[in-house]
Amino acid sequence: MIVWINGAFSAGKTSAARELLDLIPNSTLYDPEVIGAGLDLLLPQKRLAEIGDFQDLPIWRRLVVDTAAALLAEVGGVLVVPMTLLRQEYRDEIFGGLAARRIPVRHVLLAPDETILRERISNREEFGCDPERSESVRRWAYEHIDPYRAARDWITADAYVVDNSASGPRETARLIAEAIGSGAAAACEIVQTPEPTAETLAAGVLLFDEQDRVLLVDPTYKPGWEFPGGVVEAGEAPARAGMREVAEEIGITLERVPSLLVVDWEPPAPPGYGGLRLLFDGGRLDSAGAGQILLPGSELRGWRFVTEEEAERLLPPTRFERLRWALRARERGTVLNLEAGVPVG
Repeated sequence: MIVWINGAFSAGKTSAARELLDLIPNSTLYDPEVIGAGLDLLLPQKRLAEIGDFQDLPIWRRLVVDTAAALLAEVGGVLVVPMTLLRQEYRDEIFGGLAARRIPVRHVLLAPDETILRERISNREEFGCDPERSESVRRWAYEHIDPYRAARDWITADAYVVDNSASGPRETARLIAEAIGSGAAAACEIVQTPEPTAETLAAGVLLFDEQDRVLLVDPTYKPGWEFPGGVVEAGEAPARAGMREVAEEIGITLERVPSLLVVDWEPPAPPGYGGLRLLFDGGRLDSAGAGQILLPGSELRGWRFVTEEEAERLLPPTRFERLRWALRARERGTVLNLEAGVPVG
């Protein structure tokens, strides 16, 4: 299990985490900042200059998950993780990766009053650092108050909130331990999708509204929007798999078997294995049909109909290319064969 302590910079996460080790048996402190420090030494300066925060590095987010899994395999018990996460898509990627490894996460937010938070920042001194370094850290913390304030809505909807305005580290740790023990800080309800161990066959279904906009869904367990669909199970017909996924994901029962639009071979890109990706035309949903959409909260947080231009901003590039060619195939009444998103043959 992981106890992930979130909050603004200087909210008291690390000091509370250290105290929590005495209150949760067989617990280990795991600070993902050490991964960022390691990447400072490993990555070329040119790559580091392209990002403003090590959290923006996909390799950091992957290593946070992989290291947590390796640590738990080595020491067992509970990992206590004091780490600020303000971008929801990064939370999705990290917590989704942990869920795929069957590692439950108890998400806790330390939420002192902003006046108290600013006072703590102003009094912050970096151990072993010169005044210039301490001032730099304080400035960084002040600059991230607004992003923290903007992220509070999604964090408080997901995490157990502890107001530690008047609590020191020991008392804060006691409040967290009580919430964990009582179940008040429950495991995050994020879908647990096992990572593939070989190439996979996946089927997605495109559904359209009366304006020919396409339906996209927003998964909780990975970054970026997606089409309804999923992995085809052993012995299952791909089109039927798409129909099953549509029913499971958005509560819509398709009355006819959808027609194939594209077959796309996705090459392996470690740590992914790639495989075949099929997109089907599921037809139109009128306003009454769209009104019946029902999302499983543990897997999808939202849906919307979008134009092709809007889809380009929401979808990862590989998915958008797949969609783009699927729309061309639909216009032409044909099926297209793609390799890595590029038509062949």
